[in-house]
Amino acid sequence: MLKIYGIKNCNSMKKAFDLLNQLGLEYEFHDYKKQGIAAETVKTWLDNEGQEVILNKKGTTWRKLSEAEQQTALSSEENLIEALTRHNSLIKRPVLETDSGYIVGFDEEAYRALK
Repeated sequence: MLKIYGIKNCNSMKKAFDLLNQLGLEYEFHDYKKQGIAAETVKTWLDNEGQEVILNKKGTTWRKLSEAEQQTALSSEENLIEALTRHNSLIKRPVLETDSGYIVGFDEEAYRALK
């Protein structure tokens, strides 16, 4: 079973939900705005996909952090995990967990390949 992580009313999430439903793929949704996100889960994503893929530096949440907060977040994996769990909008959306790994960000071709 697929598991999709994100925030319900994000545009990328809406595209992902629509395509998964259109393809008839079953999935479980983890809304980390409501449910939070475990540090262990974030560490797994970072270990598998890397900081550049997981950390959304283009979003307003990152831009709203002070220079010092950004530098602190980037100074160690532990600090980055803490920042991502505290400010979960810093996580690129969606994160789709599949049997063979993760698809981070909405990727229509990758989703269609799951069928």
